[in-house]
Amino acid sequence: MKTISKILLAACAAFAINACAEAADAPANKPVSAKADTTSANLDAVLAGDWRSDKNKARDQYRHPKQTLEFFGVKPTQTVVELEPGGAGWYMEILAPWLKAQGHYVAATFKPTRPNGEAARALDSMNKRIAEHPAQFGTVQVVQFEAKAPEFGAPESADVVLTFRNVHNWTDDDTAPQMFKAMYAVLKKGGTLGVVDHRAKPGTTLAANKETGYLPTEVVVKLATDAGFKLVAQSEINANPKDTKDYPKGVWTLPPTFAMKEVDHDKYAAIGESDRMTLKFVKPAVK
Repeated sequence: MKTISKILLAACAAFAINACAEAADAPANKPVSAKADTTSANLDAVLAGDWRSDKNKARDQYRHPKQTLEFFGVKPTQTVVELEPGGAGWYMEILAPWLKAQGHYVAATFKPTRPNGEAARALDSMNKRIAEHPAQFGTVQVVQFEAKAPEFGAPESADVVLTFRNVHNWTDDDTAPQMFKAMYAVLKKGGTLGVVDHRAKPGTTLAANKETGYLPTEVVVKLATDAGFKLVAQSEINANPKDTKDYPKGVWTLPPTFAMKEVDHDKYAAIGESDRMTLKFVKPAVK
């Protein structure tokens, strides 16, 4: 019995020594953590990129791009469709270079119906920006779609669809249901839809906020769930309690638009950008 006990004690001691040795080596053998750290650092580097203007970087304090993308669970290995990135391509200049090496960025924009219309100007501006920075935007895929019958790519080809401050325009144009159905169609099963938009006062209606730029959260949730999505999370990342939502020219009274020009400019600048809902939906893996 004593001999067996000695053998067991020796075995336990050897196991403990090996466990301690493995623990000591652990920091050097953590590929998952190291990859996560590298991903975070790469996004920080993109946010600091010299292709981003100081004017655009100044918006980070209001739009919280890193926290927003992390909340939506976006990874640099994914195929991401952004709807209506606009002529400035504010999120495009972050997403495109971040996804370039391992993922894929798709800019879905309205197909112009007039040579000098807003959609044409936005498309021209975006294409010019892509051409000016091929190292960052050279792999961007631009998809043009029809407002009444939108398609953003092959069915179930995207891991993530993102839309920033666009849904209020779709509700004004009566195209919102079609847009949400098209977003559902392009996403893979289990894929993510991330929505950020100007948030209306609680208890107000869509009609009461028409043409102000603000939207009731429940309106956006209904549009998404009617299309088949499931709401999985909401965040206050882009909230702004200073926003009173009662301005002469709606949300565009605030920065960065300053629709009132120099009238009360400092007052509106002190408020900052609008109070925004940040909603994460998923396309169910199984219906």
